[in-house]
Amino acid sequence: MDTLKVAIIGCGSIAQNRHLLEFEANEHVEITAVCDIVEERAMVTAEAFGAQSYTNYEDLLEKEEIDAVSVCLPNYLHAPVSIAALEAGCHVLCEKPMATSSEEAEKMIEAAERNSKKLMIAHNQRFVSSHERARKLIESGEAGKIYSFRTTFGHGGPEGWSVDGADSWFFKKGEAFIGAMGDLGVHKADLLRYLLGEEFVEVAGFVENNAKENVTVDDNAVCILRSESGVVGTLTASWAYNANEDNSTVIYGEKATLRLEDDPDYSLVVQYTNGEVVKYELGQIQSNEEGGQTNTGVIDHFVESIVEDKQPLIDGEEGKRSLEIILAAVESGETKQITRLAK
Repeated sequence: MDTLKVAIIGCGSIAQNRHLLEFEANEHVEITAVCDIVEERAMVTAEAFGAQSYTNYEDLLEKEEIDAVSVCLPNYLHAPVSIAALEAGCHVLCEKPMATSSEEAEKMIEAAERNSKKLMIAHNQRFVSSHERARKLIESGEAGKIYSFRTTFGHGGPEGWSVDGADSWFFKKGEAFIGAMGDLGVHKADLLRYLLGEEFVEVAGFVENNAKENVTVDDNAVCILRSESGVVGTLTASWAYNANEDNSTVIYGEKATLRLEDDPDYSLVVQYTNGEVVKYELGQIQSNEEGGQTNTGVIDHFVESIVEDKQPLIDGEEGKRSLEIILAAVESGETKQITRLAK
Protein backbone atom coordinates (compact mmCIF):
# COMPACT_ATOMS: atom_id res chain seq x y z
CA MET A 1 0.00 0.00 0.00
CA ASP A 2 1.01 3.63 -0.40
CA THR A 3 2.46 5.40 2.62
CA LEU A 4 -0.01 7.59 4.53
CA LYS A 5 0.98 11.25 4.46
CA VAL A 6 0.22 12.75 7.86
CA ALA A 7 0.18 16.32 9.20
CA ILE A 8 0.27 17.28 12.87
CA ILE A 9 -1.50 20.56 13.64
CA GLY A 10 -0.31 21.90 16.98
CA CYS A 11 3.24 21.10 18.14
CA GLY A 12 2.78 21.29 21.91
CA SER A 13 3.46 18.60 24.50
CA ILE A 14 0.84 16.04 23.42
CA ALA A 15 2.19 16.19 19.86
CA GLN A 16 5.84 16.00 20.98
CA ASN A 17 5.38 13.19 23.50
CA ARG A 18 2.74 11.09 21.78
CA HIS A 19 1.58 11.83 18.24
CA LEU A 20 4.85 12.65 16.49
CA LEU A 21 6.80 9.80 18.09
CA GLU A 22 4.08 7.21 17.47
CA PHE A 23 3.43 8.30 13.89
CA GLU A 24 7.18 8.20 13.23
CA ALA A 25 7.36 4.66 14.64
CA ASN A 26 4.51 3.43 12.40
CA GLU A 27 5.76 1.83 9.18
CA HIS A 28 2.73 2.99 7.17
CA VAL A 29 3.25 6.70 7.89
CA GLU A 30 5.28 9.60 6.58
CA ILE A 31 5.08 12.81 8.63
CA THR A 32 4.71 15.31 5.79
CA ALA A 33 3.88 18.60 7.51
CA VAL A 34 3.55 20.20 10.93
CA CYS A 35 1.85 23.41 11.98
CA ASP A 36 2.04 25.68 15.04
CA ILE A 37 1.28 29.37 15.52
CA VAL A 38 4.67 29.69 17.25
CA GLU A 39 6.89 29.71 14.16
CA GLU A 40 10.06 28.57 15.90
CA ARG A 41 8.27 25.60 17.48
CA ALA A 42 6.89 24.59 14.08
CA MET A 43 10.30 24.95 12.39
CA VAL A 44 12.22 23.00 15.04
CA THR A 45 9.61 20.22 14.94
CA ALA A 46 9.59 20.13 11.14
CA GLU A 47 13.38 19.83 11.07
CA ALA A 48 13.36 17.02 13.65
CA PHE A 49 10.87 14.97 11.64
CA GLY A 50 11.86 15.91 8.09
CA ALA A 51 8.57 17.70 7.43
CA GLN A 52 7.33 20.98 5.99
CA SER A 53 6.67 23.76 8.52
CA TYR A 54 3.53 25.96 8.67
CA THR A 55 2.10 28.56 11.01
CA ASN A 56 -1.37 28.55 9.42
CA TYR A 57 -3.33 25.29 9.19
CA GLU A 58 -5.42 26.57 6.26
CA ASP A 59 -2.22 27.08 4.22
CA LEU A 60 -1.09 23.58 5.13
CA LEU A 61 -4.39 21.98 4.06
CA GLU A 62 -4.38 23.94 0.80
CA LYS A 63 -0.76 23.33 -0.22
CA GLU A 64 0.00 19.80 0.99
CA GLU A 65 -1.30 16.48 -0.28
CA ILE A 66 -2.27 14.99 3.08
CA ASP A 67 -4.11 11.74 3.87
CA ALA A 68 -4.59 12.24 7.61
CA VAL A 69 -4.31 14.95 10.24
CA SER A 70 -3.73 14.92 14.00
CA VAL A 71 -5.41 17.86 15.72
CA CYS A 72 -3.36 18.66 18.86
CA LEU A 73 -4.67 22.13 19.62
CA PRO A 74 -6.42 23.95 22.48
CA ASN A 75 -9.95 22.59 22.98
CA TYR A 76 -11.79 25.53 21.38
CA LEU A 77 -10.02 24.82 18.06
CA HIS A 78 -10.76 21.08 17.94
CA ALA A 79 -14.03 21.38 16.03
CA PRO A 80 -13.19 24.11 13.49
CA VAL A 81 -9.80 22.64 12.55
CA SER A 82 -11.08 19.04 12.45
CA ILE A 83 -13.97 20.11 10.20
CA ALA A 84 -11.61 22.03 7.89
CA ALA A 85 -9.34 18.98 7.60
CA LEU A 86 -12.27 16.64 6.91
CA GLU A 87 -13.60 19.04 4.25
CA ALA A 88 -10.11 19.03 2.71
CA GLY A 89 -10.41 15.25 2.33
CA CYS A 90 -8.29 14.16 5.30
CA HIS A 91 -8.97 11.52 7.93
CA VAL A 92 -8.81 13.15 11.38
CA LEU A 93 -7.49 12.07 14.77
CA CYS A 94 -8.57 14.73 17.27
CA GLU A 95 -7.38 15.11 20.83
CA LYS A 96 -9.94 14.98 23.63
CA PRO A 97 -12.32 16.44 24.59
CA MET A 98 -13.47 16.36 20.98
CA ALA A 99 -15.31 19.70 21.16
CA THR A 100 -16.71 22.34 23.51
CA SER A 101 -20.38 21.45 22.93
CA SER A 102 -22.63 18.69 21.61
CA GLU A 103 -23.48 20.92 18.64
CA GLU A 104 -19.81 21.22 17.66
CA ALA A 105 -19.31 17.48 18.05
CA GLU A 106 -22.32 16.81 15.82
CA LYS A 107 -20.89 19.09 13.11
CA MET A 108 -17.61 17.16 13.22
CA ILE A 109 -19.49 13.86 12.82
CA GLU A 110 -21.50 15.26 9.91
CA ALA A 111 -18.32 16.53 8.20
CA ALA A 112 -16.72 13.07 8.49
CA GLU A 113 -19.82 11.39 7.02
CA ARG A 114 -20.21 13.96 4.26
CA ASN A 115 -16.62 13.44 3.12
CA SER A 116 -16.49 9.66 3.80
CA LYS A 117 -13.49 10.10 6.11
CA LYS A 118 -12.53 8.57 9.46
CA LEU A 119 -12.89 10.68 12.58
CA MET A 120 -11.29 9.29 15.73
CA ILE A 121 -10.96 10.85 19.19
CA ALA A 122 -7.73 10.16 21.10
CA HIS A 123 -9.12 8.43 24.19
CA ASN A 124 -6.10 6.27 25.05
CA GLN A 125 -7.55 4.64 28.18
CA ARG A 126 -9.35 2.03 26.09
CA PHE A 127 -6.02 0.68 24.83
CA VAL A 128 -4.46 0.11 28.28
CA SER A 129 -3.92 -3.65 28.82
CA SER A 130 -5.52 -3.75 32.27
CA HIS A 131 -8.60 -1.95 30.96
CA GLU A 132 -8.94 -4.27 27.96
CA ARG A 133 -8.66 -7.32 30.24
CA ALA A 134 -11.16 -5.92 32.76
CA ARG A 135 -13.68 -5.24 29.99
CA LYS A 136 -13.45 -8.90 28.88
CA LEU A 137 -13.88 -10.14 32.47
CA ILE A 138 -16.97 -7.94 32.96
CA GLU A 139 -18.39 -8.83 29.53
CA SER A 140 -17.96 -12.57 30.16
CA GLY A 141 -19.79 -12.37 33.50
CA GLU A 142 -16.68 -13.23 35.51
CA ALA A 143 -17.41 -10.41 37.97
CA GLY A 144 -21.14 -11.11 38.05
CA LYS A 145 -23.60 -8.23 38.20
CA ILE A 146 -21.80 -4.87 38.52
CA TYR A 147 -23.01 -2.75 41.42
CA SER A 148 -20.67 0.21 41.70
CA PHE A 149 -17.35 1.78 40.71
CA ARG A 150 -14.93 4.53 41.53
CA THR A 151 -12.52 6.02 39.04
CA THR A 152 -10.08 8.90 39.34
CA PHE A 153 -7.53 10.71 37.24
CA GLY A 154 -5.44 13.32 38.97
CA HIS A 155 -1.98 14.85 39.03
CA GLY A 156 -0.38 18.16 39.98
CA GLY A 157 -1.66 19.96 36.89
CA PRO A 158 -0.66 20.69 33.30
CA GLU A 159 1.88 23.37 34.19
CA GLY A 160 4.49 20.63 34.59
CA TRP A 161 3.50 19.02 31.29
CA SER A 162 2.31 21.76 28.97
CA VAL A 163 4.87 23.39 26.70
CA ASP A 164 3.73 26.82 27.97
CA GLY A 165 3.97 25.94 31.68
CA ALA A 166 1.88 28.07 34.05
CA ASP A 167 0.86 30.29 31.12
CA SER A 168 -0.75 27.33 29.36
CA TRP A 169 -4.06 27.51 27.45
CA PHE A 170 -5.25 24.71 29.76
CA PHE A 171 -5.94 27.34 32.45
CA LYS A 172 -7.84 29.79 30.23
CA LYS A 173 -11.59 29.32 29.94
CA GLY A 174 -11.74 31.00 26.52
CA GLU A 175 -9.35 28.43 25.05
CA ALA A 176 -9.93 25.33 27.19
CA PHE A 177 -13.63 25.94 28.07
CA ILE A 178 -13.20 23.35 30.86
CA GLY A 179 -10.30 22.37 33.14
CA ALA A 180 -9.46 19.09 34.84
CA MET A 181 -12.78 17.65 33.70
CA GLY A 182 -11.90 18.19 30.04
CA ASP A 183 -8.25 17.24 30.46
CA LEU A 184 -8.70 14.15 32.65
CA GLY A 185 -12.35 13.51 33.52
CA VAL A 186 -13.43 12.92 29.94
CA HIS A 187 -10.88 10.07 29.71
CA LYS A 188 -12.55 8.35 32.64
CA ALA A 189 -16.07 8.97 31.33
CA ASP A 190 -15.01 7.23 28.13
CA LEU A 191 -13.31 4.41 30.04
CA LEU A 192 -16.37 3.68 32.20
CA ARG A 193 -18.63 3.49 29.14
CA TYR A 194 -16.14 1.08 27.57
CA LEU A 195 -15.73 -1.11 30.67
CA LEU A 196 -19.41 -1.35 31.58
CA GLY A 197 -20.68 -1.59 28.02
CA GLU A 198 -23.59 0.74 28.71
CA GLU A 199 -24.48 4.41 28.76
CA PHE A 200 -24.98 6.78 31.68
CA VAL A 201 -28.34 8.44 32.19
CA GLU A 202 -27.82 10.75 35.20
CA VAL A 203 -24.91 12.86 36.43
CA ALA A 204 -24.43 14.91 39.59
CA GLY A 205 -21.33 17.08 39.54
CA PHE A 206 -19.37 19.13 42.06
CA VAL A 207 -16.99 21.05 39.80
CA GLU A 208 -14.67 23.44 41.63
CA ASN A 209 -11.67 25.71 41.29
CA ASN A 210 -10.23 25.40 44.80
CA ALA A 211 -6.55 24.55 44.34
CA LYS A 212 -4.96 26.94 41.84
CA GLU A 213 -5.06 30.72 41.82
CA ASN A 214 -5.61 32.92 38.75
CA VAL A 215 -7.22 30.02 36.91
CA THR A 216 -10.60 30.43 35.17
CA VAL A 217 -11.44 26.72 34.86
CA ASP A 218 -12.10 23.81 37.24
CA ASP A 219 -9.16 22.06 38.92
CA ASN A 220 -11.09 19.63 41.16
CA ALA A 221 -14.26 17.75 40.35
CA VAL A 222 -16.21 14.89 41.87
CA CYS A 223 -19.15 13.40 39.98
CA ILE A 224 -21.72 10.72 40.70
CA LEU A 225 -22.88 8.76 37.67
CA ARG A 226 -25.79 6.37 37.22
CA SER A 227 -25.97 3.99 34.27
CA GLU A 228 -29.08 2.83 32.44
CA SER A 229 -29.07 -0.47 34.35
CA GLY A 230 -28.62 1.30 37.71
CA VAL A 231 -24.87 0.97 38.30
CA VAL A 232 -23.81 3.96 40.43
CA GLY A 233 -20.34 5.25 41.20
CA THR A 234 -17.96 8.19 41.34
CA LEU A 235 -15.68 9.83 38.82
CA THR A 236 -13.10 12.34 40.03
CA ALA A 237 -10.71 14.55 38.07
CA SER A 238 -8.08 16.73 39.69
CA TRP A 239 -5.10 18.97 39.09
CA ALA A 240 -4.40 18.97 42.84
CA TYR A 241 -2.91 15.50 43.41
CA ASN A 242 0.50 17.03 43.98
CA ALA A 243 2.50 14.12 45.39
CA ASN A 244 1.64 11.39 42.89
CA GLU A 245 -0.51 10.80 39.84
CA ASP A 246 -3.57 8.64 40.46
CA ASN A 247 -5.13 6.94 37.44
CA SER A 248 -7.01 4.12 39.16
CA THR A 249 -10.38 2.49 38.69
CA VAL A 250 -12.17 0.00 40.95
CA ILE A 251 -15.22 -1.97 39.79
CA TYR A 252 -17.37 -3.61 42.46
CA GLY A 253 -19.29 -6.66 41.26
CA GLU A 254 -21.34 -9.51 42.65
CA LYS A 255 -18.59 -12.13 42.21
CA ALA A 256 -15.45 -9.98 42.23
CA THR A 257 -13.87 -6.57 42.77
CA LEU A 258 -11.57 -5.46 39.95
CA ARG A 259 -8.76 -3.06 40.85
CA LEU A 260 -7.29 -1.39 37.76
CA GLU A 261 -4.02 0.57 37.99
CA ASP A 262 -4.57 0.67 41.76
CA ASP A 263 -1.59 -1.45 42.83
CA PRO A 264 2.05 -0.33 42.32
CA ASP A 265 3.12 -3.77 41.03
CA TYR A 266 0.06 -5.29 39.39
CA SER A 267 -1.95 -3.35 36.82
CA LEU A 268 -5.04 -5.51 37.46
CA VAL A 269 -5.94 -7.23 40.72
CA VAL A 270 -9.11 -9.32 40.83
CA GLN A 271 -10.41 -10.06 44.32
CA TYR A 272 -13.09 -12.76 44.15
CA THR A 273 -15.92 -12.95 46.66
CA ASN A 274 -14.82 -16.51 47.52
CA GLY A 275 -11.47 -15.20 48.76
CA GLU A 276 -9.39 -15.99 45.68
CA VAL A 277 -7.11 -13.19 44.41
CA VAL A 278 -5.62 -13.06 40.91
CA LYS A 279 -2.90 -10.52 40.09
CA TYR A 280 -2.05 -9.56 36.52
CA GLU A 281 1.17 -7.94 35.34
CA LEU A 282 0.05 -6.34 32.11
CA GLY A 283 2.47 -3.50 31.45
CA GLN A 284 2.38 0.09 32.58
CA ILE A 285 -0.35 2.65 31.96
CA GLN A 286 0.80 5.78 30.10
CA SER A 287 1.50 8.73 32.35
CA ASN A 288 3.00 12.20 32.19
CA GLU A 289 5.60 11.26 34.80
CA GLU A 290 9.18 10.15 34.06
CA GLY A 291 9.25 6.80 32.30
CA GLY A 292 5.58 7.01 31.36
CA GLN A 293 6.13 7.39 27.61
CA THR A 294 4.93 3.97 26.50
CA ASN A 295 3.08 3.61 23.21
CA THR A 296 -0.57 4.61 23.72
CA GLY A 297 -1.96 2.43 20.92
CA VAL A 298 -4.06 5.37 19.72
CA ILE A 299 -2.01 6.30 16.66
CA ASP A 300 -1.51 2.68 15.58
CA HIS A 301 -5.26 2.05 15.83
CA PHE A 302 -6.03 5.21 13.85
CA VAL A 303 -3.60 4.23 11.09
CA GLU A 304 -4.94 0.67 11.05
CA SER A 305 -8.52 1.92 10.70
CA ILE A 306 -7.49 3.91 7.61
CA VAL A 307 -5.32 1.19 6.05
CA GLU A 308 -7.93 -1.54 6.62
CA ASP A 309 -10.90 0.78 6.05
CA LYS A 310 -12.67 -0.02 9.30
CA GLN A 311 -14.49 2.03 11.90
CA PRO A 312 -12.20 3.38 14.66
CA LEU A 313 -12.99 2.13 18.17
CA ILE A 314 -13.54 5.71 19.37
CA ASP A 315 -15.31 7.36 16.44
CA GLY A 316 -17.11 10.70 16.55
CA GLU A 317 -20.28 9.25 18.09
CA GLU A 318 -18.28 7.62 20.88
CA GLY A 319 -16.32 10.81 21.51
CA LYS A 320 -19.55 12.82 21.63
CA ARG A 321 -21.17 10.51 24.21
CA SER A 322 -18.15 10.74 26.49
CA LEU A 323 -18.04 14.53 26.08
CA GLU A 324 -21.73 14.77 27.00
CA ILE A 325 -21.09 13.16 30.41
CA ILE A 326 -18.60 15.93 31.20
CA LEU A 327 -20.94 18.63 29.90
CA ALA A 328 -23.70 17.18 32.09
CA ALA A 329 -21.42 17.26 35.15
CA VAL A 330 -20.61 20.93 34.55
CA GLU A 331 -24.29 21.74 34.08
CA SER A 332 -25.11 19.92 37.32
CA GLY A 333 -22.41 21.87 39.16
CA GLU A 334 -23.90 25.14 37.93
CA THR A 335 -27.59 24.32 38.52
CA LYS A 336 -27.10 22.25 41.71
CA GLN A 337 -29.46 19.71 40.11
CA ILE A 338 -28.95 16.20 38.79
CA THR A 339 -28.56 16.37 35.00
CA ARG A 340 -30.30 13.78 32.86
CA LEU A 341 -28.53 12.67 29.71
CA ALA A 342 -30.52 12.31 26.50
CA LYS A 343 -30.72 8.71 25.29
